[in-house]
Amino acid sequence: MTLVRPRRLRTTPAMRTLVRETRVHPAQLVLPVFVADGIDAERPIASMPGVVQHTLESLRRAAWAAAEAGLGGLMLFGVPREDDKDAAGTCGADPEGILNRGLRAVRDEVGDAIVVMADTCLDEFTDHGHCGLLDAGGRVDNDATVEAYVRLAVAQADAGAHVVGPSGMMDGQVLAIREGLDASGHADVAIIAYAAKYASAFFGPFREAVASSLHGDRRAYQQDPANRREGLREALLDLAEGADMVMVKPAGYYLDVLADVAAASDVPVAAYHVSGEYAMVCAAAERGWIDRDAALAEAVTSIVRAGADIVLTYAALELAARRSE
Repeated sequence: MTLVRPRRLRTTPAMRTLVRETRVHPAQLVLPVFVADGIDAERPIASMPGVVQHTLESLRRAAWAAAEAGLGGLMLFGVPREDDKDAAGTCGADPEGILNRGLRAVRDEVGDAIVVMADTCLDEFTDHGHCGLLDAGGRVDNDATVEAYVRLAVAQADAGAHVVGPSGMMDGQVLAIREGLDASGHADVAIIAYAAKYASAFFGPFREAVASSLHGDRRAYQQDPANRREGLREALLDLAEGADMVMVKPAGYYLDVLADVAAASDVPVAAYHVSGEYAMVCAAAERGWIDRDAALAEAVTSIVRAGADIVLTYAALELAARRSE
């Protein structure tokens, strides 16, 4: 019997590249970006090295750089002035709110050269930091929040978003937004549903990035990290409501859920390599414990290997540049 030698296919870099099963292309990557009101220069985010809060002008430059790098998309998050926040998050749907101004600036800069996505949630805009409107008992009111999401989505579509991304995990949000977009003349605007979003400990740096006002937690509406089947169930519900894409968030610690969703979905599947996952790699690399570039590339490759068609990652530009070397 001839000895099988799998190592023959690992002998050189060229050989390993030839037989590689999973490849990550820049067009699969989406760069999350933050645009802040009331700042006159980029503001570094301490817990996320290399990531900043943008001004409108620096946002334009970042959008053009992303398009030139061949990235698939940008996901925009707005950071309003603290005194513009209120209990209903009304500045989110205001045409002159910072996120909608940012969307217009990006579309003016890059047009259709890159897919422009908007986070469709209230947490950045509410003075209590929750993803929805609160009832008299201080709990998030699902139905009232869904109505607010429709207003957000329409405002974002008006501002130029190609894709809106409801991320609050409210029941029925996808169907309501689809109906609202269609009724307002935005039938071509797509919905990427944060279908399986977990109440994760890995969102911490993001809270700094958006200057969150949250006290407490979101466990009453985001999923329990212990639940796998629930992630697939939520994704199937969003698909039934007409989601054009579905997302699993976080990504790296939920590859089982991602694989389940990818196996069942008939639309593109996204996964978000979140702030805490990114920050841990950066922190370990700063101490010389790991290779930052190699670890980020491995993390994103594992996400694609598990079934993601699209990956949101703060390392998108770095990964695109590395591929072109």
